Amino acid sequence: MLPAGGDTVVVDGDALTVEVRSAYDALAQEYASRFAGTEPEQAVDLAMIDHFISLLVGDGPEVLDAGCGNGRISQYLADRGCVVRGVDLSPGMIAMAHRDHPDIATQVASIIHLPSPDDRLDGVVYWYSIIHVADSDLPAVFEEARRVLRPSGVMLVAFQAGEGVSDVGAGFRKLGYDGSLTRFNRTAEQVWGQLTLAGFCEEARLVRRPITEKNDQTFQIVRTSPPRQDIR
Repeated sequence: MLPAGGDTVVVDGDALTVEVRSAYDALAQEYASRFAGTEPEQAVDLAMIDHFISLLVGDGPEVLDAGCGNGRISQYLADRGCVVRGVDLSPGMIAMAHRDHPDIATQVASIIHLPSPDDRLDGVVYWYSIIHVADSDLPAVFEEARRVLRPSGVMLVAFQAGEGVSDVGAGFRKLGYDGSLTRFNRTAEQVWGQLTLAGFCEEARLVRRPITEKNDQTFQIVRTSPPRQDIR
């Protein structure tokens, strides 16, 4: 089990961690008021979450929302029968999750060090939470997911497709945050390469063109083991 909601797991204090935490802490209330639910998502985006849920084994599957923010995707998962817990680097965001989704256990923790025993979870979701993870740390993120997932586990990763590094703090600065926010852009193939190295098997992949965004949006569903073949 994850620790009870409200417990804090010590996270690293490197410069990137401080930058990300500071940005989301500063605008947690504004973010939660603008994005209370799945307003930013397109129907096809939500369809990938629904497909992920359909692959989970058993009733009431245990799912970790890794980088849960204010808990809006956690609630979407819970409304569809998942037993959800969430972790996020930002205490401010976790405070919003506690306020807006009190029935979902959430806590402050890094997605590089997940507070879960080995082989415990049925599913893990990274809904745009790997975008602030440095390339050097991405293997550790996926290895952690592999560690906490059961042999039948499933994982969903969503991110903006691209290449290089961007400062996406401009949007935050318009709302009053005086600082930078680094986003690490990756192609679907680059992320898939890291998932393969961590031992995952691909289940589904969707890359859609921008609608209201500037970048392609990528959604990848992977398993800890190959799907069973139906031989007819």
